[in-house]
Amino acid sequence: MTLLSLLTLVVALQQPTTPGTYTLSFAVPDFGPMRYALTLPRGYNGRDARPLILALHPGGQPFPGYGATFVQQIVAPGLSSLGAIIVAPDVPTRSWTDEISDRAVLGLVKSVMADYKVDPARVMVVGFSMGGRGAWFHSSRHPDIFTAAIVMAGPIGSEPIENLATVPTYVIHSRDDEVVEFAPAEKVVKELKQLKRTIEFEPLSGPTHFAMGGYVDSLARGGRWIAERWKK
Repeated sequence: MTLLSLLTLVVALQQPTTPGTYTLSFAVPDFGPMRYALTLPRGYNGRDARPLILALHPGGQPFPGYGATFVQQIVAPGLSSLGAIIVAPDVPTRSWTDEISDRAVLGLVKSVMADYKVDPARVMVVGFSMGGRGAWFHSSRHPDIFTAAIVMAGPIGSEPIENLATVPTYVIHSRDDEVVEFAPAEKVVKELKQLKRTIEFEPLSGPTHFAMGGYVDSLARGGRWIAERWKK
């Protein structure tokens, strides 16, 4: 058996197949390993196609398993009704929008889609703060992969407005966010609605930027809204 065949066999044996949350590693070409969490939903059997959610954690002090923590505390409780496979990498650099992270995230998503029964018409990117910026970025750069996005407390960044919300997009932002301003998010959604984009804005009052838990109920509403768009 060649070394390549042995490595392929080891990778295949490591792929989880039963419902649960797993900590895994993805090899990013010309960079190295990227840690990520994979959640297979209850009832997953490898035959029925499931939605896929890419969950991008916020910034701050990075630590191993940040993606898994974000899923456990926010994404899984908010989007459980979708019955989706969830993949949540730890950011490989300091941003979700640089060349390395773009390549790593796209490679990981394609790998999961190849290994698991995923419905390619239901692939969503979700993020908070820095991860929300990543959700804007990846949904605008890769509309051939992502068919929906949910942005929570995420800055727009430098993406041209004509590139934004080309897929159904649900934006959640708190008026009391002391880190990422509320007004720009509200403004860009209004402009995108004028461009006839499929986009919805949910303003919150109360949660500060560091109170992510205050977004879970809104995330659930966003998930149901996206599910309705997918049906159409």
